[in-house]
Amino acid sequence: MKKYYAEILGTFALVFCGTGAIIINQESGGAVTHPGIALTFGLIVMVMIYALGPISGAHLNPAVTIAFTIARRFPVKEVLPYILSQGAGAFAASLTLKLLFDKNEFLGATIPAGTVLQSFVLEIILTFLLMLVIINIAMGSKEQGMFAGLAIGSTVLLEAMFAGPICGASMNPIRSISPAVVSGHTEHLWLYIVAPTLGAALAIFVWQMIKTEVSTT
Repeated sequence: MKKYYAEILGTFALVFCGTGAIIINQESGGAVTHPGIALTFGLIVMVMIYALGPISGAHLNPAVTIAFTIARRFPVKEVLPYILSQGAGAFAASLTLKLLFDKNEFLGATIPAGTVLQSFVLEIILTFLLMLVIINIAMGSKEQGMFAGLAIGSTVLLEAMFAGPICGASMNPIRSISPAVVSGHTEHLWLYIVAPTLGAALAIFVWQMIKTEVSTT
């Protein structure tokens, strides 16, 4: 059960700090700033990987869990328990933020600022790049190593920095599901479930192609 508790705790921290930064930025008239929000997401991912990676792999993301399974680096029987654990952590975080900031309308939910097509394509590409980094530096299904947290956290920070103003740079279905459901703004939720999952799966297929080419040279 330790790995499930680790996923609950890690996903709670991710959603609480990341969407919390968005909420506090709105409540404080922009004190956190957009770069501050991007930095918060990147840093919380990084520190949770270092803290919890050796226990659960610190997936914190159903799309990552599914992608590891497609890559045959994670057992199928563990997918549902991991996703349920991630959901428990994410909803606990969003409910806590709702308690703290009950007047905030969106609670950090990801809402397209441009067209739906823009956000859909951006989320696929962003998650593709993130998963490509993860799969190339992960050991098995565990994101470990001296530079794993730094590389993955930096990727999240980079993508949130430039794409966040348009699509929200979710890259994580559960990060979008919990604030959307708790706030009641589920109108674009399908986008943030489908696109990151497709992007992560696509990264595995490309990684397998690259891996095969390298191994035959």
